[in-house]
Amino acid sequence: MEKKKIKIGLVPRLIIGIILGVIVGSFCPEWFCRLIVTLSSIFSSYLKFVIPLMILSFVTMGIADLTQGAGKLLGITALIAYGSTLIGGSMGYGVAVSLFPGFMNPADLQKIADTADKSLAAYFSISITPIMDTISAVVLAFILGLCLSVTGAKSKNSVIYNGMNEFSGFIGKVLNMTIIPLLPLYICGTFTDMTYSGKTFVILGILWKVFLVVIILHWIYMILQFTVAGSVTKKNPFSLLRKQLPGYTTALGTQSSAATIPVNLICAENEGVSQEIRNFVVPLCANIHMCGSMITITCCSVAVLLMNGLPVSFTTVFPFMCTLGIAMVASPGAPGGSIMTALPFLPMVGLGTEALQALMIALYITQDSFGTACNVSGDNAIGLIVDKINDRFIKKAV
Repeated sequence: MEKKKIKIGLVPRLIIGIILGVIVGSFCPEWFCRLIVTLSSIFSSYLKFVIPLMILSFVTMGIADLTQGAGKLLGITALIAYGSTLIGGSMGYGVAVSLFPGFMNPADLQKIADTADKSLAAYFSISITPIMDTISAVVLAFILGLCLSVTGAKSKNSVIYNGMNEFSGFIGKVLNMTIIPLLPLYICGTFTDMTYSGKTFVILGILWKVFLVVIILHWIYMILQFTVAGSVTKKNPFSLLRKQLPGYTTALGTQSSAATIPVNLICAENEGVSQEIRNFVVPLCANIHMCGSMITITCCSVAVLLMNGLPVSFTTVFPFMCTLGIAMVASPGAPGGSIMTALPFLPMVGLGTEALQALMIALYITQDSFGTACNVSGDNAIGLIVDKINDRFIKKAV
């Protein structure tokens, strides 16, 4: 009889990485701690090499696929999805700057500051130069994606479209087979360094409060989205939310908007979204609507900035959200894809060092499934609104 393999999810593996990092940093000799930090540093170089390729492939195919033949409905849906993403991030920022400073007393922040010069040095580093910087990757992705869309290359079965599609599949495999599995090592190295230098327990005492606030924010934003959708469609928002539960729980388990599409289509049908609209909006928004991810990333960014005594202003954070709302196109299809896409843009808000970015990854990934569940639930709220707009305005105009 063949034994079943026990699969450990990404979040448990990251938690194990954090625990191992704390144990190693607390009890192991300096030489061993430096070895772990060295391995983490090598992975960081590899990650920086892969990220521009991921942006190029995901964003190109996202634009090429999502701008095919839906006309006015595409523009309306994309505008609502992008607006919802920015509203969610702005709400997250407002709550974060209001509540998070209260979680961080001056004594704790001073303890973190006192450990700034006690970080462990790697034995050696390997420089892996990316083939392009992230801005170049974003610009090239937009050029390719828009050209493929405007010329209708997909319908003509073009070599370029098929090549980019296959390249996107390769990068997806790289993400799933190397980046995601090795993230626990990266996080372990970060927490080994943090524990050895004395930061860990002060920071963890703050993070659990951040975690709780972010999840509550997801729920509040979902209620707001379905309240708006219910008002537009004259339906009970809480009844709609109840019908959305299968999609929400599926996203919690898969951590993937794309993997949740089949269940979310059933939820949309039960909520009364017409077939033509749900078949269009649900797959589309699974790639472009990232309100939950944006709430999480914004809140985590504010928390890490405050913990390190760095300035936090809306004039800095909002351009970051605007950029990320576009750059993350298609990234939620893979667990952890949103934060991987966000890494090159974190310096826009002052999170440019490896240690701060690793802390962002740890904080984000532990809440990734809740952000994804918020994303996909909001997709169906958008579906309800677009369905009503289609009935009232688009069909009548034809």
